[in-house]
Amino acid sequence: MTATDINDTRAKRNVAVLVLAQAILGAQLPMIFVIGGLAGSQLATNPCLATLPISFIVFGSMTTAPWISPLMQRNGRRFGFFLGAFAGAAGALVAAYGLYTSSFFMLLAGSYLTGIYMSAQGFYRFAATDTASEAFRPKAISYVMAGGLLSAIVGPQLNKLVQDAFIVPFLGTYVAIAVLNLVGMLLFFFLDLPKGSKAQPEKVEVAGRSRRDLLREPRIIVAMICGMVSYALMNLVMTSTPLAVVGCGFTTNNANDIVSAHVLAMFAPSFFTGHLIARFGVEKIVATGLAILAFAGVVALSGVTLANFYIALILLGLGWNFGFIGATTMLAGAHRPEERGVVQGMNDMVVFGMVTVASLASGGLMNCSGGTAVEGWNAVNLAMVPFLVLAGGSLIWLVRQPKMAV
Repeated sequence: MTATDINDTRAKRNVAVLVLAQAILGAQLPMIFVIGGLAGSQLATNPCLATLPISFIVFGSMTTAPWISPLMQRNGRRFGFFLGAFAGAAGALVAAYGLYTSSFFMLLAGSYLTGIYMSAQGFYRFAATDTASEAFRPKAISYVMAGGLLSAIVGPQLNKLVQDAFIVPFLGTYVAIAVLNLVGMLLFFFLDLPKGSKAQPEKVEVAGRSRRDLLREPRIIVAMICGMVSYALMNLVMTSTPLAVVGCGFTTNNANDIVSAHVLAMFAPSFFTGHLIARFGVEKIVATGLAILAFAGVVALSGVTLANFYIALILLGLGWNFGFIGATTMLAGAHRPEERGVVQGMNDMVVFGMVTVASLASGGLMNCSGGTAVEGWNAVNLAMVPFLVLAGGSLIWLVRQPKMAV
């Protein structure tokens, strides 16, 4: 058995654990994205701020990424994942208290803590590559992302059962999320990952490039732009979807089912995205993802029937999968091992910074840019255009650059 076979055996075990973590712990995010804007509408005095709870989740993720990535590099991924799950449980309980007391501030505080979990979860995909060979790396990322398939089913369907469990609407959702975090964190005991630089004092750490030099690397900057645009546009449209669905006369359960279909589309292609990247190249897969995101906007703008919502959100999930997994793979191959903590933390700060802006803008566009839900929904989808142009232009620029070794 070769060294590569041994490493991939270890990596496959870690991938299996991370897939389960993605499925169980990850179920909380579709639950929150369905009811976050609706809960915000109940408590916010200004309808333009309805999606602020979701914005605070993403803001929490953005501000967590710069410190949790180096923390994981020093103390190990497992420590960071436990911390994230604990924050997810605490955030759900604080948000539940906010709903119980009709405190918009406490709902936002709980949402921020949930953002710490979201940031930690974002590193599952990077943890999958820590012990993987170069050949297995894109597949490892794809398999971990595919764990979201179960979360796409479990989350919205569980939400149907618990969202009205108490007199206060959506209180049961947050209580259930706290339980998911406390149970799911037990999985991390089974990870077999590097323990961090502090646990290996005999190894001399090699200094990596500075942030300024890293941002001069074309593949790093384009990977960050494409990842940022793919994730931000997905969030922009998905955040408004429950408000648009209910605003167009459909039910909260319809919104649950549409978000479930969307999240399934986000993760189902992950079984073969890695193979497609290996066969066709990462640039073509990212370009395909951006094109699908554009088509999702076209479908959304063409009508507000349930079929339009379903098709647009399914395409939105598929486009995100190709665009974001492709950008993640591009980034993972564009830096040296000793630069991992800096690059990944910097990337997630930029990505979730833009997602924060997108989620906040989503509520403003949806509720305050027109007199009807249809006008607001159209404004949300038209806002995708300039960002798709930015990402597409950067990808074309990268393809024209001479290839350089990392």
